[in-house]
Amino acid sequence: MEGHMRRIAVVGLGYVGLPLALAFSKQGHEVIGIDLDDQKLQMLKEGRSYIRDIPDEQVKESMEKQEFSATRDIRRLREADVIIICVPTPLNLDEEPDLTYLMQAAANIRDHLRRGQIIVLESSTYPGTTREVLKPMLEQSGLIVGKDIFLGYSPERVDPGNRSYPLEVIPKVVSGVTDRCASAVEDVYRTVFQTVVRISSTDAAEMTKLLENTYRFVNISFINEMARLCTGMGIDIWEVIEAARSKPFGFSAFYPSPGAGGHCIPVDPLYLQWRSKQFGISSSFIAVSREINHSMPVYIIQQIKDALSLGALSGVKILIVGVTFKPNIDDIRESSSIEMIKRLQQEGAIVSYYDPYVHEITVQGQKLTGVRMNEDESSRYDYDCAIIAVNHDGLPLKQIMDQVPLVYDTRNALKGISGAAKVIRLGGGVQDSEEDSSL
Repeated sequence: MEGHMRRIAVVGLGYVGLPLALAFSKQGHEVIGIDLDDQKLQMLKEGRSYIRDIPDEQVKESMEKQEFSATRDIRRLREADVIIICVPTPLNLDEEPDLTYLMQAAANIRDHLRRGQIIVLESSTYPGTTREVLKPMLEQSGLIVGKDIFLGYSPERVDPGNRSYPLEVIPKVVSGVTDRCASAVEDVYRTVFQTVVRISSTDAAEMTKLLENTYRFVNISFINEMARLCTGMGIDIWEVIEAARSKPFGFSAFYPSPGAGGHCIPVDPLYLQWRSKQFGISSSFIAVSREINHSMPVYIIQQIKDALSLGALSGVKILIVGVTFKPNIDDIRESSSIEMIKRLQQEGAIVSYYDPYVHEITVQGQKLTGVRMNEDESSRYDYDCAIIAVNHDGLPLKQIMDQVPLVYDTRNALKGISGAAKVIRLGGGVQDSEEDSSL
């Protein structure tokens, strides 16, 4: 069976789909990438990548060898032996699951199904989606899941910017609606991934993804609450975390931040919260974590007001350093920096941002272009306050410390750097000018 799985269609060529498509093509599969974004398709046809972790050369090589092609022609789904769905599953304005993209993809697949195909969903979603939503829709074709076609779920585990764990070395969880489905899905992924973890049901696989990200969401929110407690008690949370890390068991380090961001961590737990309500079950940890996460920009802004002895920030010039949701990537989805900029603007502050990975952002419908900075000591930074929101490599931190009178450090990025600025560290209190930042 495994030897026949040579043509794979990947529906959705974003942060999940494109790396997966290239991984399969690298192993000798013929891969058809399907996406409706004409700009992405054109870049791929020109051998160019729009994802920072993927070099242009990798795209160009796969296209030239005809191992990978990209199209918006959904009719080509019929050519595939395997169809993998990697479309967005965002929240709607009521913070409920929005399956619009998934339903559109499922309808397209249904209309082009043929006997023997394997369909796998990778998009993050609530437990029951594959079995209760995708399966009935595909069976509208007249083909029966487990007999005529094979359906499974395998949660994506992409970590943008993490070069320590290439896609193929991250263990791959797989499942199927039936045993035959699970075996078919397992055979597919074993051609690419070094370790495949087969579990009992698609519901369990869907929950696995939500558990992973809810665990992180709760712990990020918890450590932010601890940072606030330590600030009130005059204790340095960063020192406490390092001390706790010395224990070789029973503790995993999480660090303070302006709030969890990205396409998964702040979103997936709310999928689980929504699903739990359908079973009459409360999810207190998620609710409290969401409240803490959303409150972090407000907390930081209030600390800046206190430090400036101002009741409002009207006319205050503030520089946000970093607008992505994590270091050394260009992804701004659910970034707490964007929320912070919005709230600062509402306070009347004059807000600029610097991020070497992001040229332009949109906040409250208005485009904002990032300022240019360099490490030339003659450069002048005319701001009343700078907020280190993301600790990208290579930031001009020393220059900021020397030229901006107040710096709020959310990431402990200024450890070991001294300067003229007064520094407030999230969870670390206030440090006066020229004091040793390593203390």
